[in-house]
Amino acid sequence: MKLTFLGAAGEVTGSQHLLETSEARILLDCGLFQGREDECRQRNELFRCLPRKLDAVVLSHAHIDHCGNLPGLWKAGFRGPIACTAPTADIAAIMLRDSARVQEEDAAYEQRKRYRSRDHVPGPLYTEDDARHVAKLFEPQPMHDWQDIVPGVRLRFLHAGHILGAAISELELQDQGQIRRVVFTGDLGRRHQPVLMDPETIERCDVLICESTYANRQHPDTSNVSAELQRIICRAAEVRGRVIIPAFSLGRTQMLAYLLNELRNRDQLCRVPVFIDSPLVTRLTDVHRLHTADMDSDVQTSLQQDDDVFSFPGLTYVRTQDESMALNRTPGPMVIIAAGGMCENGRIVHHLKHALDDERNTVMIIGFQAEHTLGRRLVERRPEVSIFGRRIPLRARVEVVNGLSAHADADDFRWWFGALQRRGGTGETYIVHGEAEAARALADIAADCSDEPPVIPQYGQSFVIE
Repeated sequence: MKLTFLGAAGEVTGSQHLLETSEARILLDCGLFQGREDECRQRNELFRCLPRKLDAVVLSHAHIDHCGNLPGLWKAGFRGPIACTAPTADIAAIMLRDSARVQEEDAAYEQRKRYRSRDHVPGPLYTEDDARHVAKLFEPQPMHDWQDIVPGVRLRFLHAGHILGAAISELELQDQGQIRRVVFTGDLGRRHQPVLMDPETIERCDVLICESTYANRQHPDTSNVSAELQRIICRAAEVRGRVIIPAFSLGRTQMLAYLLNELRNRDQLCRVPVFIDSPLVTRLTDVHRLHTADMDSDVQTSLQQDDDVFSFPGLTYVRTQDESMALNRTPGPMVIIAAGGMCENGRIVHHLKHALDDERNTVMIIGFQAEHTLGRRLVERRPEVSIFGRRIPLRARVEVVNGLSAHADADDFRWWFGALQRRGGTGETYIVHGEAEAARALADIAADCSDEPPVIPQYGQSFVIE
């Protein structure tokens, strides 16, 4: 068996790993590589996995860095099945169409901007038609049941606890008369997160491919988030200010809606109107409503008294641009949750432009803010920030509320690998989807569980599994 790492190897983007046996060629994930524009284009257009010769794709979950280049794979000739969970199939279909739409709009804008210079403008990597075509290849699989996906390959999914539908992939592959057991974690989540099932543990395998995003750090306790939401929103109500919350469309926003709903059901939430401002979020939340059976026991308990855990009186899902613009002309206290997790694009930027210079308002940051982003400058509490070319004084309060990270931390990894060690460990371990320091930290955690020293592969490296 041969294993080749074609993305998220020595980096945290573009997940893509190729398994080749005497019987089949299987691609684990097909994510978009994200980074510098020129490098991204080259990496995303080049498929070293030979798409026309692939037998199947196994998709761990629907984040764009794991599924985002599937339409490009289809465009390059792939026509096999894409095995994933049912929630992943529904979410990925939406995410891929949205990704294609953004690419098409960006390409059209660049074309208009460069029209007179006659410079060559590359088109989108793929179109909405490509996204619709590849979505027809999704073959949803149930959790926990072994399924034959192609001759010589069996697959079983376990809960990964990362986002709705995220799965650990267990594969049994026939190779020259032997059965080899390969496990791919995708992205592991945290224990005791709102909404999501906890990540499940596995039994001994021959090969383990494991992510390492936050293996070198510890996250704050999730249990404090509801109390912080309550405190921040009630203060805003007292001073008749706004709470602006930048959030990613998939995962974080649904968790926030659920937590706010729980506070409202316990009569612990101040009576302030809440607006979730993103058409994409609205569609993704509808998918969450279809798959509540895949959520944790707390959600199941809530559903016995509440038929919609993502909504409550006073919460409005905003769809149109006109409705979004009207929020900035509406007086009084309110909460606005808008797409654009790092405040670099999307409707959140407009809400920040109208809110930052008023000391009654609060910006609530709930996720990591990368260097050089507007979100990072807010976290640093710069005296003023630039939005749409205007310098705006930062008079609003900035509250950083951690605890909603969707990735396993060092404690979660120690728990997960401890369970694996008790169940026999693994023959070989390959550590992916992490920066160098995080990958080395996970290698230390995994060492006692692996027969061979854990390997941190780099992009393009191949390994023959004897």
